[in-house]
Amino acid sequence: MAERSRGARRRLLPLLLLLLLAGSAASPAEEGGGRREAGGGEHGEEAARHHDSSYGTFASEFYDLRYLSEEGYPFPTAPPVDPFAKIRVDDCGKTKGCFRYGKPGCNAETCDYFLSYRRIGADVEFELSADTDGWVAVGFSSDKKMGGDDVMACVHDDNGRVRIQHFYNVGQWAKEIQRNPARDEEGVFENNRVTCRFKRPVYVPREETIVDLHLSWYYLFAWGPAIQGSITRHDIDSPPVSERVVSIYKYEDIFMPSAAYQTFSSPFCLLLIVALTFYLLMGTP
Repeated sequence: MAERSRGARRRLLPLLLLLLLAGSAASPAEEGGGRREAGGGEHGEEAARHHDSSYGTFASEFYDLRYLSEEGYPFPTAPPVDPFAKIRVDDCGKTKGCFRYGKPGCNAETCDYFLSYRRIGADVEFELSADTDGWVAVGFSSDKKMGGDDVMACVHDDNGRVRIQHFYNVGQWAKEIQRNPARDEEGVFENNRVTCRFKRPVYVPREETIVDLHLSWYYLFAWGPAIQGSITRHDIDSPPVSERVVSIYKYEDIFMPSAAYQTFSSPFCLLLIVALTFYLLMGTP
C-alpha cells in the first residue's frame, strides 16, 4: 500500500512541474499586452505632462490679458477706442466739397466753421467743425431763410460726448426729431472745438422733416453754446448761408470770410485803400 502511494506521487511530480513552468512562463499575447499597457502608461504620462504645460501657458496668457476684480473673478479689458481721424482739407474740391468760414486760408481746425461732404455709395458723409464748446450744425433749406429746414447738429453734452441729433426748424425754433437718419457717427471735443463725422442716406422716404440729398439745397451753417446738452441760440445774428444751392454731385472748395474780414475784402474798401495809397505816394501839391 505504501509502495503504491509512493508510485502515485512519482507520477504526479512531472505533471506538477509542467504546471509550474506553464504558470511562470508568460504567453506571447500576454507579453504583447504587457508591452501595450506599459506603452499606454508612458503615453499617458507624456499626455499629462503636455496637458499641464498647455494649461500653464493658457493660464499665463489668460491672466496677462485680463485683470481680476476684488472678488477674484476675471473681467475682460476694455477694447481700444479708435481716435477721431483728423479732417483732411487737401481733398477739398477734389474728392469732397468744402465750405470754410473764417480767416482766409483757415482749415478744419482753425476756421470759425467748417463743413465737408462726399458721396460714399448710397450715403453722403458729412464732416463738421466749429470754434465752440456747444454745438455745430448744417441745415438743408429750400431758401436762404431759417424755417422749415432739415437740420443735422453735433452737440457736446456735459459728459464730454458729442452726439449727432436731428432737428427741424419751426420758424426760428429748432425742434428735435426722434427719427434720426445719421449713422456711423463720430464726434470729439478738443481744443475748444466741436468736431463730428456722420453719414446719412442720399434717398429717404418722403417726409416733411427729412429731405432727399440728391436734390440741391441751400446750406445753412450755424454753431453756438449748449446748456446741459441742449442747443441754444447760435453765436452770430446772421449765420452764413451758401450763396447758391449745393449739389452733392459737385465738389467745390468755397471760402466765406467771417465778418472781421468782410470789410477789408469788399470792393469799396479795396478801392478806398488804393486811393489812399496813391494819395500818400504822390503827396499833396
